[in-house]
Amino acid sequence: MRLLFDHNLSPRLTALLSDVYPGCTHVQFVGLERATDGAVWVYAREQDFTIVTRDSDFHERSLISGSPPKIVWIRRGNCSTTMIHDILRRHATEIEMLANDIDASCLVLI
Repeated sequence: MRLLFDHNLSPRLTALLSDVYPGCTHVQFVGLERATDGAVWVYAREQDFTIVTRDSDFHERSLISGSPPKIVWIRRGNCSTTMIHDILRRHATEIEMLANDIDASCLVLI
């Protein structure tokens, strides 16, 4: 399972989490820094990424379109990159379960 971090998350997460999520990347590193949500969605689906975001739009799209791609939606107010890092580390098992569950399309983390 590979994670694609959305615009609203720090690109630093790729280096901070590469030991837990090998192959993770950020939209900035794949030429999608100014892309629409639709373009990010298509890229993630075609390249077999799970989108990690703080944006409810991806959750809504997953309700309509299903998966792939799968979505990890971090529903946290203002928080630091360190807090996001900790959340993603702490929930690595649940994120892996999402990736392996054919019926699930979104994991909400608070």
